[in-house]
Amino acid sequence: MEDDFIIEAQNVTVRYGELTVLEDVNFKIRRGEIFVIVGGSGCGKSTLLRQLIGLEVPTEGQIMIEGENLSEASADDSSSIMKKFGILFQSNGLFASMTIGENVKLALDSNTSLDEETADRIIDIKLNSVGLLNYKNFYPSEISGGMQKRAALARAMALDPDILFFDEPSSGLDPLTASALDKLIIELNAGLNTTMVIITHDLASILNISHRVLMLDKSVKGVITEGKPDELLNMKENELVYNFFNRIPMEG
Repeated sequence: MEDDFIIEAQNVTVRYGELTVLEDVNFKIRRGEIFVIVGGSGCGKSTLLRQLIGLEVPTEGQIMIEGENLSEASADDSSSIMKKFGILFQSNGLFASMTIGENVKLALDSNTSLDEETADRIIDIKLNSVGLLNYKNFYPSEISGGMQKRAALARAMALDPDILFFDEPSSGLDPLTASALDKLIIELNAGLNTTMVIITHDLASILNISHRVLMLDKSVKGVITEGKPDELLNMKENELVYNFFNRIPMEG
């Protein structure tokens, strides 16, 4: 994993009219690592995620995916690059009128021409990997919030992506369910060596699952620090970082 970078943000600046949200952001993500992006409200986490997954193009700079420039790619090339991604949205994005199995199959139908038998076998494999094989014919409304997250994760993995993006995966979950999801993420990362990029504000998850953490802050419109979670937890020389990781309210 050392120096095998799968994602690179190079001098990324994002402006909306006169508003600059991110300015000259640079970082690299190694293949196979769990890379967590954190920061306070309004720091640009969601904005950065949109650049990384190709929903938006940076005002300046570029996002490189395995050496390919996503930010300047043609429509066809961009589509090809984005097929390397799986995305677990904060809202899950499951279709209520489809069973869990049908939700996973949707990803296969939209991107492959697999026959029904092969597709069904893949669906079973993905659902089994998240512990939901017995719920294949259930509808989202018939399972818990935590199970819905896992179903959405199975769909995100349907095409065997090189990179999985998570937007606030523990949002709306109770602590025990969130912890179980963390455990699943760690197991999948270890078993598949899939690169995982996670946006979260859940401190317990940050400390439990991340290999490295990138912290954004709106005061600098970008990266304030980067490092291993235990390093940031003990970074007393930076009050902002130390307070964030130790849940100490800022004065004023």
